[in-house]
Amino acid sequence: MATCLSLHACVSMRSLTAPANAQIVHSGAACNVKDDNISERIYTIKEGDTLVLQCIVKGHPRPQVRWTKTAGSASDKFQETSIYNETLRIEGIQRVQGGRYYCKADNGVGVAAIKSIRVDVQYLDTPVLTVHQTISDVRGSYYQEKTVFLRCTVNSNPPARFIWKRGNILIEQSKDNGVDIYEPLYTQGETKVLKLKNLRPKDFADYTCQVSVRNVCNIEDKSATFRLTNATTPPMIRLSVNDTVVVDPGQDVLLTCEVTAGFPLPSVTWSRYPGPLPLSAQVRGPTLILRAVTPADAGFYNCTAVNNVGNPARKNVNLVVRTMSNLTFQITPDSNKDSETIQMGRDLKLSCHVDATPQDKVNYTWYKNGGPVFNSDSLILLRSDPDMAPGTSSLEIVDMKFRDLATYSCVANFPGSRVPELRVDVNISQNSVSPPVLSVPSGGQLVSVREGGNAELVCLVVDGKPRPPILWSRTEKDLLMPGGKTMVETPDGRLRLKNVSRDMMGLYRCQTAPYNGLNIKRREAQVQLNVQYAPILDPVFQDVRSRNYQMVTLRCTVLRSNPPRLIDIRWFRNGDLIRMPMPDLKETPELKFKLEPTNNGSYECRVSNSAGISTCTFNVSAQPYNAEFYFDTPNPVRILKGNNYSYNLQWTQKDPEATDRIIGYWIIVRKQSLLSKQIDLKGKEPEKGVLISHTISDLRIPLSYEIRLAPITTYSSGDYISRIIQYSERLKTINSVNQNHVCGFEDERICGFSQDRSDVFDWTRQNHLTQNPKRSPNTGPETDRSGTKEGYYMYIEASRPRVQGDKARLLSPLFNVTSVRGPKGSGRVPYCVSFYYHMKGKHIGTLNVLLRVRSIASVDSVVWTKFGNQGPDWKKAYFDISPSGPFQIVFEGIRGQSFEGDIAIDDVSITIGKCKQENTVASAGKTGKIDFSMWRDVNTQRNTKKQM
Repeated sequence: MATCLSLHACVSMRSLTAPANAQIVHSGAACNVKDDNISERIYTIKEGDTLVLQCIVKGHPRPQVRWTKTAGSASDKFQETSIYNETLRIEGIQRVQGGRYYCKADNGVGVAAIKSIRVDVQYLDTPVLTVHQTISDVRGSYYQEKTVFLRCTVNSNPPARFIWKRGNILIEQSKDNGVDIYEPLYTQGETKVLKLKNLRPKDFADYTCQVSVRNVCNIEDKSATFRLTNATTPPMIRLSVNDTVVVDPGQDVLLTCEVTAGFPLPSVTWSRYPGPLPLSAQVRGPTLILRAVTPADAGFYNCTAVNNVGNPARKNVNLVVRTMSNLTFQITPDSNKDSETIQMGRDLKLSCHVDATPQDKVNYTWYKNGGPVFNSDSLILLRSDPDMAPGTSSLEIVDMKFRDLATYSCVANFPGSRVPELRVDVNISQNSVSPPVLSVPSGGQLVSVREGGNAELVCLVVDGKPRPPILWSRTEKDLLMPGGKTMVETPDGRLRLKNVSRDMMGLYRCQTAPYNGLNIKRREAQVQLNVQYAPILDPVFQDVRSRNYQMVTLRCTVLRSNPPRLIDIRWFRNGDLIRMPMPDLKETPELKFKLEPTNNGSYECRVSNSAGISTCTFNVSAQPYNAEFYFDTPNPVRILKGNNYSYNLQWTQKDPEATDRIIGYWIIVRKQSLLSKQIDLKGKEPEKGVLISHTISDLRIPLSYEIRLAPITTYSSGDYISRIIQYSERLKTINSVNQNHVCGFEDERICGFSQDRSDVFDWTRQNHLTQNPKRSPNTGPETDRSGTKEGYYMYIEASRPRVQGDKARLLSPLFNVTSVRGPKGSGRVPYCVSFYYHMKGKHIGTLNVLLRVRSIASVDSVVWTKFGNQGPDWKKAYFDISPSGPFQIVFEGIRGQSFEGDIAIDDVSITIGKCKQENTVASAGKTGKIDFSMWRDVNTQRNTKKQM
């Protein structure tokens, strides 16, 4: 392989700066793609198929692509989640994934390009057929009218069409006065009702509701059937238990939903709210079995019986699992006297509360010195104290006497339950009860800790009996505690914080709890948490480019620091300390020096305070910036002799003036071997935004190559960038038969050809390397038309499951005749269509070439045909056409009697003008000549995209 080094022959420059441009194309399993009246594309796809959208972008530098979606409106509010890729692929798309998809391309030049496409997911569910009956007296007559409504509901997109049948006979309202078919108002989904008025004997039959979306996306019709008899009745059920069932943890629970009526026999299902049935649940017919229940199994259990007659029958059971925890007490001095201590002759209230389920079933028992307490004039028992939290029991001691000084006990339990009872003892004496005193230890009002460390905030009850727990919270209302709660209880007053971060810094409030102690005004204090962290610097990293022997200034700005006082600033180059006078710690750290080839490298500014060290890193270099490939070169590929091609490689240079003058580029072309050459700019320097071109010759069709490119300066070279160049082609007509452009199907886009959706099977792109090793040995080509094993061609596979007569059609792009004039005296222009065909095998069928002319209706006419075995060689065919309007060329392969019947085509060409007579194997088939006026290829790109 050789690369040309001549500046004038190979390298050219032109100014270029291009904002992003985007276009959405599609592949995958689309049913239909059309434009609506606001010029937005609509992509129709069947639910469960694969959605593939590709965003074709242009612009320089290469734009970054992001896919986003909105539900179903033209809103430009993107979802939080998005996909950064040129291709969006969704396997097994669901109906909820329909909506408007946006492709946003941005390269920082101008305004970002945004294109949208609406994805319409098509689906058809199985219909639900239900029966509803009414019996009503008709006043003025002496009979009862029995009316039956058959309601058929389905979810679909597009809207479904309904067909009703009695048995196998279509029901038509116009021909049967006993029926009425209508669509009810205010129903979910699509619904049709068949009304049977004043039932007749023939109305007792099998009824079928058939729904259809008219085979859109090949979605088949669906149906539901119901047998109507004189015994048809809606379901009725009853439960084996009460509406509420209360059990102990560990018990087994059996819930039976008995069907008492209904024909056909109803089916019974169980569900739970909230959440699904427990994993341990067993459903045996109408019975639900819950083994060894836990509190997590509590909830509402729903039994539903359905037989599609009337409304489903439903019953609910509320399952309550007993729990009991956290028994607390309160001592409330005489609230009328604002007292905070126990005083003789005044009232005193003792309260007891337990967190339980069910709360109202808790039984409280009070004891005094071990003996039960009964209501009296001096001791008043309150089962549920209205002045306290719900479920709180209180014992009021009226006009306290010395005899009332004792140990009181509160016991909470569930009568008849195996849940253990809970007990709390309260000693009431003149020395056992006193108000608490809250204190923060000396030096504990301010707690300093380094970020990432652990901290302990301490707030102690230094006096008072009994000593209550301490509650911690943030002083600022909107701030939560580190665990996400508004308040945290600590029994010993010590709040322990782990892995402290700077957002935890602030003021914390500690206060006595109103329970497990005196119920009086809360005592409180505050503790400040100070989180120390290393300096926050800017920039964290910066790439600095400069010319050699010029001054460079590096600055490292301190944004924040706690503590704010800095203790050291040091500069390093490639890890070695730069010896310099100690900088002023109050000034912004700065380093100035002259850049030379010997002092390029990594520079670090290390700034420290007592909490730690932070670093600014600068990559300082005279190395040039990377080149930036230009991906939108029009027609970069040119066909050369000997099955070779050349590629016009284009790029721009990022900030060429930032470093030393760029004198050339290293270019590496890699396939199996590697070739490295230097592109000499001959003294012409790159300019910012100016496009540079270089032609790479002698590339082999249809191979792809990796290209690596790096700029060169007087002192150094830049980093390599890499891209893959591919041989690509498009079928297109051109203005002279001598400028023939041939489609060899070497590109996956197959020159804009597309498969006909109305045929039986498809043409296949293949070469020798991708052939099936188990293929039929006596049919089909070994190589492409040029004789290379790497070359591709299109062929039809005649093996199973193909049968005789199966057709495969391959459509060329649409050529819209609008711009070419015919010969003098004629309004039509002849075209020459040429191609190579391979028809080897004893079971070869037929190869037809059709001319499809677009008008009000498309018209196909056979313009060339071959039948049977034509030998082992590729043969050329050519013929003239003169279409009268927009046209396509259709290659139709028809399968013969058996499997040795593969047919292949290659090197298709369409040119303006009549075909030249050649001394090669030419067409022996028909030719058709039709006049036309002007033409233009406008749909090549559209059909190309359908192949992606």
